[in-house]
Amino acid sequence: MRIGIVAGEASGDLLASGLIRAIKAKHPDAVFEGIAGPAMVEAGCQAIYPAEKLAVMGLAEVLSHYRELKGIQNAIVKYFLDNPPDVFIGVDAPDFNLTVERKLKRRGVKTVHYVSPSVWAWRQYRVKKIGRCVDLMLTLFPFEADFYHQHDVAVAFVGHPLAEMIPMRPDMLAARQALDLPENKQLVAILPGSRMSEAKMLAQLMLEAAVVISQQQPGVEFVIPLATLAIREHVEVVLAGMQKKPVLHLFDGRSREVMAAVDVIILASGTAALEAMLFKRPMVVTYKLSPLTYAIVKRLLKTEFVSLPNILAGGEVAKELIQDQATVANLAQETLRLLQDDGAADAVSDRFRKIHQQLKQDASVKAAAAILSLIEAN
Repeated sequence: MRIGIVAGEASGDLLASGLIRAIKAKHPDAVFEGIAGPAMVEAGCQAIYPAEKLAVMGLAEVLSHYRELKGIQNAIVKYFLDNPPDVFIGVDAPDFNLTVERKLKRRGVKTVHYVSPSVWAWRQYRVKKIGRCVDLMLTLFPFEADFYHQHDVAVAFVGHPLAEMIPMRPDMLAARQALDLPENKQLVAILPGSRMSEAKMLAQLMLEAAVVISQQQPGVEFVIPLATLAIREHVEVVLAGMQKKPVLHLFDGRSREVMAAVDVIILASGTAALEAMLFKRPMVVTYKLSPLTYAIVKRLLKTEFVSLPNILAGGEVAKELIQDQATVANLAQETLRLLQDDGAADAVSDRFRKIHQQLKQDASVKAAAAILSLIEAN
């Protein structure tokens, strides 16, 4: 059995490596080759190109690497047309992988795409293109599978790998001890985003809200896991310019340990909100964009909520403070409510636990079973 596979970022590399291991558990002789990161190579995939070649973020960066990316894309298509695999699997990276999948499918190669683009949220017309590119879509969330069913695209909901990695009942005390944080204080995490653009927009807002929270709830301390050295330096500059400062604990990385250790989380909308949900922590979700970008996104967005916890819950379980609502006063008020109302925090945790159970499907094994069924089908 030969399987072509392409992943482009660290998250895709981890996802693909779990899938490779799950397929090899059923078919030890299966051969994998394609664009692979280190985790995929360790799992047994032959790298025609390293995944880092596709890990390009931002419009300017993509444009500057366009020729190289297009060359790699054409070379991968040619390789798999000359040596047709039993199936080709594109893991995330939709701009790159959907084109590869479309060209291979046209020539009779079975194609799978693992991790749906956010087509359900905006630019929904793309679902027709996706249907022409793939024989099977594998989704991480159940509402995505419902969307594809409605548009007659073959789909399987396989669950989210993070739901396997994060415990159903995280140990707050153990996390505090591991991070050397106070065991008997109320702790609030501040996550200003993993990109510098997010940190520049949100860090000062969140830190000023922390000052207000400290004034109204003495004894509260704050924990900031910093995604990069550049973001750490930016936060330190912001702090240096503040007259009043909350009690802060700064960490390089370790965001999941921090989430397990705190009572409430203030965070930028994104993947971190999903992680916070799986840690069953009450949260306040915020985000800001430039006025023009926000006006465009708002017109295109087809969902009532922007954060995955609320979309999965079908209602506002986590307060969303977006754009004009993202103020120091609003952030402080909602965080204080969660700190002071044990009943509200418990209700949120119970709701999140039910969603966690729904997402915990043994994703790699389930995805492998769906792909093997596709290969075996005539």
